[in-house]
Amino acid sequence: MECQGEFRCWDELIPDALGLIFSNLSLQDILTTIPRVCKAWGRAVAGPYCWQEIDIEEWSNQCKPEHVDQMLQMLIERSGGSVRKLRVANLNNDSILSFIADHLVIFGYASFFAFGSAGSLQNLQLPRSEISNPIVEHVAGRFSNISFLDLSYCPKIGAPALEAIGKNCKSLVGLQRAMHPLTIGDKVCQDDEAHAIATTMRKLKHLELAYLLLSTEGVLEILSNCRELEFLDVRGCWEVNLEEKFLKENFSGLKVLGPLVNDCYETNDWDDCSDFSDSSSYLAWEYMAAEMDDYDLYDDDSFDGLWDDEQRLEELELRFYEGFGEPVPFEWPA
Repeated sequence: MECQGEFRCWDELIPDALGLIFSNLSLQDILTTIPRVCKAWGRAVAGPYCWQEIDIEEWSNQCKPEHVDQMLQMLIERSGGSVRKLRVANLNNDSILSFIADHLVIFGYASFFAFGSAGSLQNLQLPRSEISNPIVEHVAGRFSNISFLDLSYCPKIGAPALEAIGKNCKSLVGLQRAMHPLTIGDKVCQDDEAHAIATTMRKLKHLELAYLLLSTEGVLEILSNCRELEFLDVRGCWEVNLEEKFLKENFSGLKVLGPLVNDCYETNDWDDCSDFSDSSSYLAWEYMAAEMDDYDLYDDDSFDGLWDDEQRLEELELRFYEGFGEPVPFEWPA
């Protein structure tokens, strides 16, 4: 880039400044558009500076589980352990959670020197995932710095996982554990989850338990032990009966949502999230991002073969469509 007068070139910004700016863009733009602009921007998105917050929930709701795993592995490796917030849906098995724990811990020590803290993950959101109690119990100790956790719509975990989290994550102040009514039809009561929360998560301030099969006694145990609680969501917990007068007299600083709801449970979002898209458009983007990873973004010679050759970029976009008929313009999944 050429600069005139007293204005500095964009490519002269330090990488962490560029990363802060790029973090406001979509994942698609960061992976496919920004690297084409110039070598400095390509190096910035290839390093850890853009990946302190990884939010691919919307994207992961629309694609195959194996593609979620691949994308997540790539982004975590790029982050170098600097991830502070990780938000992804539909983890398909225990192994990917183990990968997250192992690599964030390993990279976390290296990131201590670059970012001032090891194990910097504070916000972890894994809704609609197929993770199990044993893996959560196994890795919970590695997430000790987490202050907010979302395990909503995760049908394979229960009280053992929550107890392990509570015992290891002493900084936890926010927990989302809402469920879909159709996934708890085989359960009789989930007061064991309430007990695990009450006895191990005493610093909670925000708690969402919508549509769990809880009793009044289970919720009261939480209220009696989690005295710092400011918000409690028990919508759809039909067996819970909390009198307004009782709450005002004993928990004046607490806001309770539910158990009654004004309308029926919205199933459209769940249905949309459970179906992945087979559209060639998002697969083309993934393919192109993977192709870019084959280049050494810190080697100037590799940039000469990628960014300076428009025909090469066009070939990347078109190659995937072989066998799919005529190429179509790229459209980000709605």
